[in-house]
Amino acid sequence: MNTPAEIAELYIMVGDGKTSRKSWVLFVLAFFAGAFIALGGLTSQIVSCGVTPAGLGRFLSGVVFPVGLVMVVIASGELFTGNCLIFISVLSKNTYMMAMLRTWLFVYLGNMVGGAFIAALANYGHVFDLYGGKLAELAVSTATGKVSMTFLDGMIKGILCNFLVCVAIWMSFATEEINGKIPVLYLPVAIFVICGFEHSVANMYFIPAGIIAKYVYNLPSEGLTVLNYFWKNLLPVTIGNIIGGSILVGAGYWLVFLRPQDED
Repeated sequence: MNTPAEIAELYIMVGDGKTSRKSWVLFVLAFFAGAFIALGGLTSQIVSCGVTPAGLGRFLSGVVFPVGLVMVVIASGELFTGNCLIFISVLSKNTYMMAMLRTWLFVYLGNMVGGAFIAALANYGHVFDLYGGKLAELAVSTATGKVSMTFLDGMIKGILCNFLVCVAIWMSFATEEINGKIPVLYLPVAIFVICGFEHSVANMYFIPAGIIAKYVYNLPSEGLTVLNYFWKNLLPVTIGNIIGGSILVGAGYWLVFLRPQDED
């Protein structure tokens, strides 16, 4: 098993490798990752729809949603929230800030397209017909709630979310065995789902799914618009995800394990 210090050294090379990929490769792998996360999100809605009490529904969502991240890591995908850890390689001067930002851009766009793709297929394939249309109502209400948060709430929930996601990614580097990676990826992600924290890539599925369902199923919803999707959710949540992943986890572990000793 790799120690935390060994993981830190390993991630310097991982970050350098990610930023060296061609833009189209990043986009395609990010599309896959966005689709994987979206499928986890869709399944979490299916298993929790109509479940009472609400806490049990949250628990069931937490049980199935992490499968998306497992697919990203094991089947190969580029996930924006996980790629916040590239900041370790920047701090270690193994890659440039602009290279990281280029990687983030193409991965973010690919994640967005992958999430919207699954959202569209779920709607136009009438997956949301389940439970007599109650699943469509859940999709709309979930999306409406996400665009109704205050900026500060979205940012703070984004910080908490990606703190957990990046810790999960970090722990997955402790082992090369698949049966060791799955539980360490699974548990922190289950926590963020159960707690209702905000994941920008997951929201690239949840909110488009609700927006499309609003029109496909003719369901009323105040404030559920494309503008509010970007301005009132993705912006604050993305900022929070960067803080939680790059600053708290990435810079935190760099400070402990990689900072040059002569700076003490």
